[in-house]
Amino acid sequence: MRRGSHSAAAAKPHLMTHMRSTVWGPSEFVGLPPLRLTVKGILAGCLAAVAIVGTTVAGAWYGITGLAAGEGGLVCAALLVVHLCGERAGRALVGAVAVLAVTLAFQAPQAAAGFVLAERGRAEPAVVTSVEGGPADAQRGGRYLCSVTDRNGVPVEVRIWRGCERTTRPGDAITVVYDVEGRVSPRGAEGAGSALDALSGLGGWVAWLVSACVVAVVRSCRLSAPG
Repeated sequence: MRRGSHSAAAAKPHLMTHMRSTVWGPSEFVGLPPLRLTVKGILAGCLAAVAIVGTTVAGAWYGITGLAAGEGGLVCAALLVVHLCGERAGRALVGAVAVLAVTLAFQAPQAAAGFVLAERGRAEPAVVTSVEGGPADAQRGGRYLCSVTDRNGVPVEVRIWRGCERTTRPGDAITVVYDVEGRVSPRGAEGAGSALDALSGLGGWVAWLVSACVVAVVRSCRLSAPG
C-alpha cells in the first residue's frame, strides 16, 4: 500500500504539469519572449484580422451575401484556431483567440457596409412617414426608427435610425445615404465619415485579437527558464 501511495504522489506533480501545459501552453521561460515568437504571433493575428475584415468588405463591395454577412470571416476565424492548435498552443488561449476572432467576424458586417457607403454612397433627402421605438423600447435597443420614402415617394425597405431622433415627426426630411450599386442597405447620413472611420470601430477588437495570438504563440514553445 505504501508503494502504491508513493507512486500516486510522485505521479501527481507530473499530472498537474501536463494539465497546466495543455491549458496554458508548455512555455516555462521568464522575462521577455524571443523576438521570433513575438513576430510569429503578430503575423498570425494580423493576417487573421485582415482576412476576417477583408473578406467581409469584399462581400459587401461585390454583393456576395455570404461574405457580407460575415460567414467568410467565421471561416477565417476557424482556420486561425486550427493553426494555433497545430502550434500546440494552450487550450485556454486558443479559446480566447476563438472568441475574439468570432466577435470580430460578427462586428465586421456593419463596418463593411459603412465602408462601402463612405466610398460610393450617394446622399439624398428622404421624407419621414412614421417614427417608432424610443428609450422605452428595449426590443429596438432604445433607438428611434424612422420609416421614410425617397424623393420619388417610394418607401425605403429598411427603417433608418441615424438621424431619427425624439423630435423627428412624420413629414420631416432627413438625409439618407444610398449605395449607387444597390448592394448595401441605405442608412442615415448622420455620423457618416470616411471609409477609414467606418472601420475604425474594429480597431479595439483587432488589437485584442493580435495580442491574444502573440501570447498563444509565445506560450506554445517549451523554453526553459534561464539557469
